[in-house]
Amino acid sequence: MPAKIKYELVDLLKGKLEKASAVFVGEYRGMTVEQSTRLRTLVRGVNGELKVAKNTLFSIAMKEAGMAALPDSMSVGPNIYALCYGDPAAVAKVLKDYAAEKNQKAFILKGGLLGTSVLSVAQVQALADLPPKDVIIGQVVRTVAAPLVGFVTVLSGTMRGLVTCLDRIREQKENAA
Repeated sequence: MPAKIKYELVDLLKGKLEKASAVFVGEYRGMTVEQSTRLRTLVRGVNGELKVAKNTLFSIAMKEAGMAALPDSMSVGPNIYALCYGDPAAVAKVLKDYAAEKNQKAFILKGGLLGTSVLSVAQVQALADLPPKDVIIGQVVRTVAAPLVGFVTVLSGTMRGLVTCLDRIREQKENAA
């Protein structure tokens, strides 16, 4: 590959990596065009992108983008890189599910990079098992709101008791009159 093309490819990868919140690595040895197209479509559906690049060029682009280097165990073989532009858990779930399909044995998930942390295969699978971002936000909101709801219930109980007491006093005065 001429040097100019390599520099352009590294610049292109660097630009994409700067936008990415996570990078996942998988080996695609033996994948058919149909399988890789299907995987690309699935990843694109969850706001991600698959890139095939030489490992050395990709590591140079990661270094220039200020990202941590991938371990040597992930940088060996024909790799496909999943760049995540949205929820990393969604992309990890797609990759985990695709790697676990019975009819395909060509794609092997190797690990990833989330922020500055290098993730093993087990950590990527644990990330994939997390509920979607919207569900987690809902759980946090419910957890924060629960004490407030209890407080409002306690306060309204006092008001309800006062209203009930005044209503009974009114009934007693009407009966006495």
